[in-house]
Amino acid sequence: MKKEEMYVKGGNIRFRKATLKDLDKIQRIERVSFRNPYPTYYTKALIESLSDVSIVAEINDRVVGYVFARVEFGAVGHIITIAVDPAFRGLGIGKSLMIEALRLLRERGCRSVYLEVRVSNEPAINLYRKLGFVIKRRIRGYYKDGEDAFLMERQI
Repeated sequence: MKKEEMYVKGGNIRFRKATLKDLDKIQRIERVSFRNPYPTYYTKALIESLSDVSIVAEINDRVVGYVFARVEFGAVGHIITIAVDPAFRGLGIGKSLMIEALRLLRERGCRSVYLEVRVSNEPAINLYRKLGFVIKRRIRGYYKDGEDAFLMERQI
């Protein structure tokens, strides 16, 4: 199996760089995954230039998830956003995307990675903990609707 492919429950998942052809598929997943989804122009900017890591996950040529990350402050990676199509959750795709993003950030010289997550998003918090992330602090009113976020971090 190639390093950009991984087995998850239900079949092989393939990773590839996100392109503008994926924009509508990514936005559809974004809209069903988040209360305050990123606008299309921002996702387009992430694909074009704002992210150092822009990956889509495919099963049978269908985009089922994505992750965007960037390198900040030299050796610090930032997971900007990650989401999986609700019809494909529970298969290990989110975990696989995170592992691939961490690998690519490490290849780009990152020594640590951080992310923000809603304090109410227990499934995501549990996943990040399993991947070695720890809560560093609570950010009050981080989200548009006023909900707090946890800043989580791990070394890589």
